[in-house]
Amino acid sequence: MKLILVDPKQALCKAWEEQFQNLPNVEIVQGYFERLPKFDCMVSAANSFGMMDGGVDLAIVNFFGQPIMKNVQTAILRNYLGEQPVGTSMIVKTGHPHHPFIAHTPTMRVPMPIAHTDHVYSAMWAMLLAVHHHNWTTNQKINIVACPGLGTTTGKMPYAEAAQQMAMAYKNFLHPPKQLDWDVITQRAKPLKSYQIAMEYWATQKNI
Repeated sequence: MKLILVDPKQALCKAWEEQFQNLPNVEIVQGYFERLPKFDCMVSAANSFGMMDGGVDLAIVNFFGQPIMKNVQTAILRNYLGEQPVGTSMIVKTGHPHHPFIAHTPTMRVPMPIAHTDHVYSAMWAMLLAVHHHNWTTNQKINIVACPGLGTTTGKMPYAEAAQQMAMAYKNFLHPPKQLDWDVITQRAKPLKSYQIAMEYWATQKNI
């Protein structure tokens, strides 16, 4: 699978370059996903209710057509009883002959700031798993995923923080553990800035 990180913001692309520099099968494009010559799946950095009326989601609707939002909301009603949690991702057909799928991937429950949370990591991880499971269970494979900056617009997550969380999720996806114990968990969680902030918070609470 190839991952194309695409966004018009130069500062975000530079943050991606720093965080993804040693990870394979990644292309960084400063621009708009609509101008990419080839991709199989576009990531929709969404909210839990499938309201695709702003930011990249609106661009996705404009590109694929208004029915894509209806398809997403129908799937949310059917699969998640009307509210798709952060930390999940679902593959939805677009009907487009060259770009057949989107990965609807909430980074927030409703539009809100998510800086200093692990929402971007959870969303990126969920998206990669959704593509992985799709490719295991269907004949129409997803070979190229186009992904925007998760949580960096409405979510107001700093570019460096979002890039770090996205890269960590991709790295963990490429190198899954052979066993699960607290050493593995600590190793996977500790590099996240949100983890460091949480540990500092709980350290202060112990002194109250």
